[in-house]
Amino acid sequence: MTGTRAVLGVTALLAACGGAKPAPTQPASLRVVAEPATATVQVDERFVGAARVLDARPAQLTAGKHRVTVEAPGYFPHDLEVTLAPGVTSVEVKLRAVPR
Repeated sequence: MTGTRAVLGVTALLAACGGAKPAPTQPASLRVVAEPATATVQVDERFVGAARVLDARPAQLTAGKHRVTVEAPGYFPHDLEVTLAPGVTSVEVKLRAVPR
């Protein structure tokens, strides 16, 4: 009988905890300030916008590691890995011009 009570007690405890929901987390945002401002930004190989737009309105992303590529015609592309925490993370990139 003791074993049955223990199982019922654990079952009741699990049922009581099942309704609890995890606390919502704050979204992560990426703000990019780039030179030239006409540069485009990709995150995890997906286009997210022009740098001048992301400077004013950061991209909403999930927290964690992301691969960011900033590129513009006539400039070498710049790749970096960014770990985003909840809130806004700012990245500044100055692209190098391709020699003529």
